[in-house]
Amino acid sequence: MAIPTILLVDDEKEIIDMLAIYLKNEGYQLLRASDGMEALQVLQKEEVDLIVLDIMMPKMDGIEACFKIREQKNMPIIMLSAKSQDMDKIWGLSSGADDYMSKPFNPLELIARIKSQLRRYTRLNVPHVNKDHELEVDDLTINTQTHEVKLEGKEIKLTPREFAILELLVRNRGMVWSSEKLYETIWKEAYYDSDNTVMVHIRKIREKIEPNPRNPRFIKTVWGVGYKVE
Repeated sequence: MAIPTILLVDDEKEIIDMLAIYLKNEGYQLLRASDGMEALQVLQKEEVDLIVLDIMMPKMDGIEACFKIREQKNMPIIMLSAKSQDMDKIWGLSSGADDYMSKPFNPLELIARIKSQLRRYTRLNVPHVNKDHELEVDDLTINTQTHEVKLEGKEIKLTPREFAILELLVRNRGMVWSSEKLYETIWKEAYYDSDNTVMVHIRKIREKIEPNPRNPRFIKTVWGVGYKVE
């Protein structure tokens, strides 16, 4: 998957520089513009996946720029403004923005909103090809035809056995699978109580797909029973 490119549009250099640090740490590619006119010029030359657009700028403000962008482009736009009145938010969203944040803001919250908008945009614009072969749990996607696993669009490398276990649990969401049943289904041989093979494989899968393996989002342990994906 291509690395998303984000266009930052703001006449306050300090804000652009600060956001650039956070976004680069997340692995995004960045483009910059200091006003709406410059942003339009950048969009004529570059492919952009998301725009962070300030409202109050010289030459062309964010509202006018957003209207002009929406005439040709449909990527997510997050508006920024020092104003927090409801009418300003309404104007921003009515001009075609997907989200709105008032200054001052928490950069980590903006990063979270950027990720959310990119996930939504990616899902809505994925060609409807091989959808019958895709399983999804929140932002985890499993392609049973290509044996690809992606988390937030980033590919996760699993071994064939790890993939088989994950696919089985996701296909049967809500169903609890004991270690014995998992082993006999995946390995197709008799299970022995002393065998911790399944536990080891579950741990390895969690290390790869869980942001916090100690508090898993996807593969849950039902103590004394087995494992499930909710």
